[in-house]
Amino acid sequence: MKRFIDHAAAWLSVANLVIVLIFLVFPIIVAITMSFDGREYLGRFPPPVYSLRWYERFISDTYYLTGLATSLKLATIATIVSTAAGVCTAIGLDRYEGPGKQALETLFLSSLVVPAVVIGFALLLSFAMVGVFDGFTRLLAGHIIITFPYTVRTTLAGLVGIRKTLTEAAMSLGATERRAFWDITFPLARTGMVAGAVFAFAFSMDDVAVSLFLTSPDSYTLPVAMVSMMRTNFDLTIAAASVVLMVFTFALILFLDWAVGLDRLIGKGVFSSQGEPS
Repeated sequence: MKRFIDHAAAWLSVANLVIVLIFLVFPIIVAITMSFDGREYLGRFPPPVYSLRWYERFISDTYYLTGLATSLKLATIATIVSTAAGVCTAIGLDRYEGPGKQALETLFLSSLVVPAVVIGFALLLSFAMVGVFDGFTRLLAGHIIITFPYTVRTTLAGLVGIRKTLTEAAMSLGATERRAFWDITFPLARTGMVAGAVFAFAFSMDDVAVSLFLTSPDSYTLPVAMVSMMRTNFDLTIAAASVVLMVFTFALILFLDWAVGLDRLIGKGVFSSQGEPS
């Protein structure tokens, strides 16, 4: 009886994993497949005819291309700024041992728990009060605010795994505090910094809620353009645009695997199984 229960539990676990996998992957498969639909209209799945018509329409539509260019520019600048600021903040929080450390960390990470709609509306009111009406400037400030906590959190996670004795040993051997940081702390915490930059870039490219409040007629992101077209002229060009966003994300993952190594980024942490710095 006990063996039967164990087998049943194992099969239920496998079935649960399969159901969750289908639930997560099936919508993506549908979007990719429908982006190659050769019909003039949105019909049943799967499509009987396939073509590249929606991708041709996407690359010839200046509205989508302008949004894509703005998204890439925003994500790049926001990632650089938020990573630089987030790493400095995380290092300061890691070294600070005074009162209120937990409160400071909570404050810096607060935008992770505040609804994005609230952040977007608050920023819209704030920029209106100070007279900032340029769309790109408002979008950039909003994207830095929403991506900054990811760089702080991942860098802090990387710094936690670094033993303080390593830095102390380097300083006892004659290294200055700055030299000990660049030779010891930075290489070991690098994977956390890179992970934060990746999260920041991906989240910036995907953001809709904050960008909707801060956009302007000449400065808007690709997700905002997709939402706008869904309301006014819905067709499968949106599916093609969705696949383009997926391709950018997949290309970023491939680049990280080539430049850093995904096993080092998310698999082994600060120390490898051999006990050496990863």
